Amino acid sequence: MTVRANRPDWLKVRVPQSPKYFEIKDMLKSLNLATVCQEALCPNIGECWGGGTATFMLMGDTCTRACRFCGVATGNPKGILDHDEPFKVGYAISQMNLDYVVLTSVDRDDLDDLGAEHFAKTIEVIKKNNPKMIVEVLTPDFNARPELVERVVNARPDVFAHNIETTEALTPTVRDRRSGYRQSLRTLEIVKEVDPKKYTKTSIMLGLEEKDEDVMQALIDLRNVGCDVVTFGQYLSPTKRHERHLPVLEYVHPDKFAYWQETAEEMGFMYVASGPLVRSSYKAGEYFMKGVIEKERHENQSKSYPTIEDLLQ
Repeated sequence: MTVRANRPDWLKVRVPQSPKYFEIKDMLKSLNLATVCQEALCPNIGECWGGGTATFMLMGDTCTRACRFCGVATGNPKGILDHDEPFKVGYAISQMNLDYVVLTSVDRDDLDDLGAEHFAKTIEVIKKNNPKMIVEVLTPDFNARPELVERVVNARPDVFAHNIETTEALTPTVRDRRSGYRQSLRTLEIVKEVDPKKYTKTSIMLGLEEKDEDVMQALIDLRNVGCDVVTFGQYLSPTKRHERHLPVLEYVHPDKFAYWQETAEEMGFMYVASGPLVRSSYKAGEYFMKGVIEKERHENQSKSYPTIEDLLQ
């Protein structure tokens, strides 16, 4: 019989109280926009929204897959898509005074292109409105179809994230049967094949009695496909309906998160965020990537190019 662990003090968070939080909540509701902050029951929602940041969830709030760790509703959207959503997201971002935005989505296996074009259009609208905006995408695996991954990469997001979620051994139990571990690795690999300079990112949940050697192998696999950033967070069951969602089997101590952070950094990851309340879209990671990307942009702008006179000499 599975025994659930008791939640420790380090996982307790305050109920959101910030006026900014309620302002953003009302605006998103009026535009009929979903955020992963709400749908995935993120424990950091008060902190992030209070600071004026959010992760937008594209293409509705119903996912065609049924991963056992996720609180997002599952079903068949039957091809329904709000084609005005890219413009609505662009407007919402302009009202939130952001300089770094994260776009994610439900899985849309009901669409021929699995939602790749919608992702790309949203990125392009945001970049057209504000070329300086830093855009991170957290995408589905697109079944590791190169042409779909390439369409999103060519829309020029600054960071391309896709989560492997867990170890290879636990993937069949934790994720939907259509979401393979190797398929996710291949998706990240394709990004680098299309644009070797594109930053890639992934996330791993702890607390499902994963074996240390399997976590280590996952890190090795990620480095082998060129993944730049990895985050570790505590798995928290969305509900107590264990026929649908997995129970928390272990509340991992912060010291273990510190161990994985040190290990991953030693393996050469550009950035590692690791802690019980860390999630894929995590402010500390966004601040780090913002610094890296802005420095890179500045260096590119500072490069001196030859004048016409130089070329004629």
